[in-house]
Amino acid sequence: MIDLASAHARINTFARLGGQPILLTAATLLLLTGGVTSIAVWRAYTGAAPESDRIVASRQLQARAVQASEQLVEKTKGMEATQQESIDQLQVVQDQLQTVKRLLAAQQADTKRLSEQVGSLTESIEGLRQSFASTRASDAETPSATRSRPARRSHASRTRGKSRG
Repeated sequence: MIDLASAHARINTFARLGGQPILLTAATLLLLTGGVTSIAVWRAYTGAAPESDRIVASRQLQARAVQASEQLVEKTKGMEATQQESIDQLQVVQDQLQTVKRLLAAQQADTKRLSEQVGSLTESIEGLRQSFASTRASDAETPSATRSRPARRSHASRTRGKSRG
């Protein structure tokens, strides 16, 4: 029954409104017209339309995005140039390192060759010393034997000569 009473009350409300549809439509139209007019007056008074503000704001954002993109492109080009310079410098350093390695290898080979020559010369000098020492030793022994023999002969011939004469 409660449902029937609330349904019946709704029907009565619509019936009352249904009897004056022109008045309801006129009130709605008046409200809409007043709202639109107040919005138009407010926009005219402030001098700013939300649509134009949105367009201006979107254009500013686009301009900022383009500017940021250009800056990124410039920075990227700068980084590429710096990277290329670094690569070039690294290549020069690598070339210099290869040259230094080649020079060092040549110097080490020369040092080894010279060391071998010094060793060979040292052996030759040592051999000459030994040869000279042995020759000196044999010369030292030979002259003393030959010197003592003629001295004896001289002495003997002297004694022979004195006894004869």
